[in-house]
Amino acid sequence: MTKIVECVPNFSEGKNIKTINAVSGVINAVSGVKLVSAEPDKDYNRTVVTFLGNPAGVAEAAFQATKKAAELIDMRQHKGEHPRMGATDVVPFVPVSGVTTEECVKIAHTFGERVGRELGIPIYLYEEAATRPERRNLSNIRKGEYEGLAEKLKDPAWKPDYGPAEFNPKSGATVTGVRTFLIAYNVNLNTNDVKLAHEIALRIRESGRVKKDEKGKPVLDSEGKKISIPGTLKAVKAMGVLLEAHNIAQVSINLVNYQTTSLHVAFEEVKKQAATLGVEATGSEIIGLTPKEALLMAGRYYLPELSAEEHLVEVAIEKLGLSQLDQFDSDKKVIEYQL
Repeated sequence: MTKIVECVPNFSEGKNIKTINAVSGVINAVSGVKLVSAEPDKDYNRTVVTFLGNPAGVAEAAFQATKKAAELIDMRQHKGEHPRMGATDVVPFVPVSGVTTEECVKIAHTFGERVGRELGIPIYLYEEAATRPERRNLSNIRKGEYEGLAEKLKDPAWKPDYGPAEFNPKSGATVTGVRTFLIAYNVNLNTNDVKLAHEIALRIRESGRVKKDEKGKPVLDSEGKKISIPGTLKAVKAMGVLLEAHNIAQVSINLVNYQTTSLHVAFEEVKKQAATLGVEATGSEIIGLTPKEALLMAGRYYLPELSAEEHLVEVAIEKLGLSQLDQFDSDKKVIEYQL
């Protein structure tokens, strides 16, 4: 099986197209890697880049992009709405096919050590690559952001995992690690009532909703914290949105771990909850890319007697209604077909 790793680095530049193109260009120049997208946001002043490839190629491309960002982006001049610590703010590696989480953790360590040593940038490891519990959560590491980094680095508890424990005024610090593949998945409803979509979201998302008393006030526990009623699906984030272009409401879902909650499980649960509210789930869409296995799982669920990969993908597209709004092109939407 071909080894495929996805990398989704976030750079603290969303306005200067020359800089964005230069960073993207060094990624594209690395053998064994394919640049999928570079999506700048002017308000965030941030660009999210996605590329795929074999482990060695992805590690090299991530380093070259970080090096180019260190040359062209000056954090002393940066302003933006999104939390950030450095020119190359976060570099997550994602196992896609034929690669384990442990292998990607090694990539993150190798990348972090090289960036720290060659570029003099403090490096923190997060999520699956975290070296201590308090560093698993990205928001914990980012607390204080770039403006608080100089003081943070003086605290022994926040000594970087790699690189100098010294403030780099131009480049700040970089966070790297490993996370599971996140599928952005929206389920369409035959209504434009966003309240109904959000009600379904509250019912299914893992975090659920805040428990309230008969007066509508949040119920607190013995420590004064709000008590939550968990939703029906694990590893799921969701909210209700209005898709104005089609005048329909959607349940907008992030499948944080599609092995825990798959596409078809999420779709069938939304259908079930929608029916109790008098509406229907009519189809769905995947934003960005999906691993092939996620579609194969759905195909096997709906027609378990099939074995051919091509047919299973076709069944998944049909049963999930993935072409309801726009034609679902598996050659463009499935990661493995991109390479």
